[in-house]
Amino acid sequence: MELGTNFAAKLEPYLLMSKSAKGAAAAKLIQDATSAPGVFVFAELLDLPNIQELAKSETHSSFYSLLQLFSYKTFPDYIEHKDSLPPLNQAQITKLKHLSIVSFAMDRRILPYADLLLALQMPTIRDLEDLIIDAIYLDILRGKLDQNEQQLEVEYTMGRDLEPGKVEDLLAALRSWASTTSAVLTSLDNQLSSLASQTAANAAHLEEHEKSWQGTLRDIQEKHKSTKKNQQGPGMSQSAAFSNASNLAKERERNEDPMDVDDGPGSENKGKNRKASQDTGKQQKKRGRLW
Repeated sequence: MELGTNFAAKLEPYLLMSKSAKGAAAAKLIQDATSAPGVFVFAELLDLPNIQELAKSETHSSFYSLLQLFSYKTFPDYIEHKDSLPPLNQAQITKLKHLSIVSFAMDRRILPYADLLLALQMPTIRDLEDLIIDAIYLDILRGKLDQNEQQLEVEYTMGRDLEPGKVEDLLAALRSWASTTSAVLTSLDNQLSSLASQTAANAAHLEEHEKSWQGTLRDIQEKHKSTKKNQQGPGMSQSAAFSNASNLAKERERNEDPMDVDDGPGSENKGKNRKASQDTGKQQKKRGRLW
């Protein structure tokens, strides 16, 4: 929920009463509105004809100035013009200090305790922190108390009424902000486009490098295979031929009958001896049968 969305509703009863209030009654209405809890915006009340008539009154013009103080000024402004303003009660002083913190936060987000103690005339840091905590609970601002760094870090605040003539300054500031933002966005777009182009170029370079590396690797592998084949191929063929010849020689030896081979002198006697031994064997078999 946005801060200060219900503040206008808190002012509504005073707007209704102001339609018939003049002079002292209008001055009393200003005192009541600036003291009332939860009433932090006063522009609509300040613009009413009955209230603006007080600025022309010698008796009640100070009350109109008091309403201006609560609309868009700060506690240091009250201290500076204190003698020309009605005296403030404690509720008004506290409210004006809360509104002053909001105004200070419009200029910078980090508010040192030392600056706040001086501007708001707070006696101690503890009193200052209590004031800030109350403002946070009242939904005037949101932030964090940094006790280590002795500062208030403001996240965001309610909006205050604009002083006459400040609208043009605000518009100029917004135009400058918009121009700066546009320039920053343009610069970021250009950088993103440059990065995208560089990324695409790097990807293409890596792809080309990968293709070249793969081609070189294939060439090396093919050369390695060819060299290995030339070194090992003939030797393996001779070994295979020698093995086949050896196997054939062994096969021939197994198939040949050594008993049928006649070599050198005495081969005839060897044949006769074999025949005689065969006949003797047959005779022994016959004798065995007879026995």
